[in-house]
Amino acid sequence: MIDLRLLREDPDRVRASQRARGEDVALVDSLLSADERRRSSGVRFDELRAEQKALGKLIPKASGDEKAELLKKAGQLAADVKAADAERDEADARTQELLLQLGNLVHPDVPVGGEEDFATLETHGEIRDFAAEGFEPKDHLELGQLLGAIDVERGAKVSGSRFYFLTGVGALLELALVNAAIAQATAAGFTPMLTPALVRPQSMAGTGFLGQAAQDVYHLDKDDLYLVGTSEVPLAAYHMDEIIDAERLPLRYAGFSPCFRREAGSHGKDTRGIFRVHQFDKVEMFSYVTPEESQDEHRRLLEWEKQWLTSLELPFRVIDVATGDLGSSASRKFDCEAWIPTQGKYRELTSTSDCTEYQSRRLSIRFREGKTVRPLATLNGTLCAVPRTIVAILENHQQADGSVRVPEVLRPYLGGREVLEPVAK
Repeated sequence: MIDLRLLREDPDRVRASQRARGEDVALVDSLLSADERRRSSGVRFDELRAEQKALGKLIPKASGDEKAELLKKAGQLAADVKAADAERDEADARTQELLLQLGNLVHPDVPVGGEEDFATLETHGEIRDFAAEGFEPKDHLELGQLLGAIDVERGAKVSGSRFYFLTGVGALLELALVNAAIAQATAAGFTPMLTPALVRPQSMAGTGFLGQAAQDVYHLDKDDLYLVGTSEVPLAAYHMDEIIDAERLPLRYAGFSPCFRREAGSHGKDTRGIFRVHQFDKVEMFSYVTPEESQDEHRRLLEWEKQWLTSLELPFRVIDVATGDLGSSASRKFDCEAWIPTQGKYRELTSTSDCTEYQSRRLSIRFREGKTVRPLATLNGTLCAVPRTIVAILENHQQADGSVRVPEVLRPYLGGREVLEPVAK
């Protein structure tokens, strides 16, 4: 959530952010009104309590009619205090309810618009000319079947659409990717983490995934637990309700977890293969820093993502995601999109978001600097979303006979194997 003081001091900035996101601008005025009611009801309660305490000191000293009158007044004051307390609690609850609906303040440099209004910041690698090489590229599913690496038919039989098995070299390729990604993250100073896949409602809400993203979240009603769509959630909640000494910052974690997404709004999109699925594994980077460091840390996370994709020898571009496609928690987001030959376009492989103080305020995570205690900043960045990375590797490194060249960075994790060979023609 944002700072209420900022909302009071510069409501036009908050309105502009909401407008850029394509969200309800009227929410700002509703929140200002609720906040004013909350503060005035709090003042009213404090005044009545002070009067009640003062009266309480007079009663023992009074007698006769005076005491009777004071006791009568005390009874009325007790009722007024109780009513004021209820009014204060109701106003506070309404303020918090509205505050949780408000998205993070958009960074001023973010391009304004919808999904297609991003700005391309840089492009890396060479796109292969398969026609010049004398063959037409196969898509990742055909290659995966030739290699004995992907089985979507049995995935659908066992679990339904958008589920899959990784088999043989497919399973080995995932393990190689995960180990290589964790090795890079560890070398960069991240602490490796294996995180829970089920979290409590306060963890999911605290990271902002029960707002506009709620339709994609799996909920276990019987246990009131949520399946995570990313290890960002447990990593963000890891320090919930804690105060961290400034000397310990930055804290950087690399989480590996299964991820579960309903993909509720993706009917008819990417139905072939394993590009858009309900369950996948991912290595996620997560940082806790001071608010003053968040923009620099955001660039560092992006550099680590670029390093990873470059090591996989993939052509990719970096985009500055537009305001309407940020998600509620992000102030700014950069995506790295790899070229997918059979689709003839770039598709998202990694994403990194600067969430500033938005999540830490919701999760009550603060840092202590001297005598000052204040919210810190949180950032997240995908290092390796496994299925999409496999898609990009298979399609970009395929050869005419259906084999696939293994990028050098993965070879030590595949027993030195340089090529994945077809097992079926």
